[in-house]
Amino acid sequence: MKVKLENLSKRWGDVVGADSINLDIEDAEFVAFLGPSGCGKTTTLLMVAGIYKPNEGTILFDDRVVNQVAPKDRQIGMVFQSYALYPHMTVFQNISYPLKLQKVPKEKMWKRAQKVADMMDIGHLMDRKPAQLSGGQQQRVALGRALVKEPKLLLFDEPLSNLDARLRLSMRGEIKRLQMELGITSIYVTHDQVEAMTMADRVAVMKDGKLQAYDPPDELYDRPRTQFVGGFVGNPPMNFVDVEVVQENGSYYARRGNFQVTLPPDRGAKAVGRDKVIMGIRPEDISLTDKGITGEAYLIEPLGRDDLIEVETGDSIHVFVLADPDLNVRLGDTVHMHFDTNKVQFFDPKTEKSLLWN
Repeated sequence: MKVKLENLSKRWGDVVGADSINLDIEDAEFVAFLGPSGCGKTTTLLMVAGIYKPNEGTILFDDRVVNQVAPKDRQIGMVFQSYALYPHMTVFQNISYPLKLQKVPKEKMWKRAQKVADMMDIGHLMDRKPAQLSGGQQQRVALGRALVKEPKLLLFDEPLSNLDARLRLSMRGEIKRLQMELGITSIYVTHDQVEAMTMADRVAVMKDGKLQAYDPPDELYDRPRTQFVGGFVGNPPMNFVDVEVVQENGSYYARRGNFQVTLPPDRGAKAVGRDKVIMGIRPEDISLTDKGITGEAYLIEPLGRDDLIEVETGDSIHVFVLADPDLNVRLGDTVHMHFDTNKVQFFDPKTEKSLLWN
């Protein structure tokens, strides 16, 4: 099923939940809605589900307007953060409940429920109640209940938030595998960028009800459309430094006081000629070398495989660098940084939009 949102908005008085959202979701595509709490991602999902009615805009399923179609008639399956299982029912009864509402014959109901349960690796738990299941097993029951209806669209509202880190990792893989095998168009709401970046074909990043970007994960990471996207996507977050980009003797430089970085022409040309721009660079794109921009190790946070080092360069500039622990950098040490300038981003300080997309 293809999904198209056109100028979709939702308000409650002066409170804006979603503001003119426009995006297309292709058949069998897995799309993530990513953003902080209150950004509008769940509001948009619930409008797609039919639980919220938009104030403006249109929702189309395969070119059919569904704004006035009831949720039960939209051929959707939903998986919630809370699992929403019936505690007095068995696994079989929970999974098959949507079929019971549809008055599916008992024999057919059992076959479909068992098939889905086997697919979710919980076929041997059909007689248990939710209280007798682990968190991961309960999540599989909730997913099985959504799949048993054979929906054309799957909607996930932060379904893994209640699981521990190891179980979230395995469930991410299971959900993505199932989605690809079944070819069901899916929308996945999350505030966890790792979930969005590892599972989705495209990611819609939202802030304050507005769509900031809608791109494949690698493009979001390498070419963020706004400063917010650059800072929200990636861990540790992107560094931002206010600089002026100048051209001298045919070369481009990002400069602020004694801080200076030589830029490749294709990037420097996009940012030159302005009083001030915001330069962004990720900690992993900065390396500690024998020479380069000089600074002092201001803070060190061991992360295991890397050390996250906050370097103070003077001129009130603090930059985070990912470094090899074997370098044995200590607090107060003088270090030298080399910037991979092919990875540098530039943003307009007023609009916060990327200058590299112009």
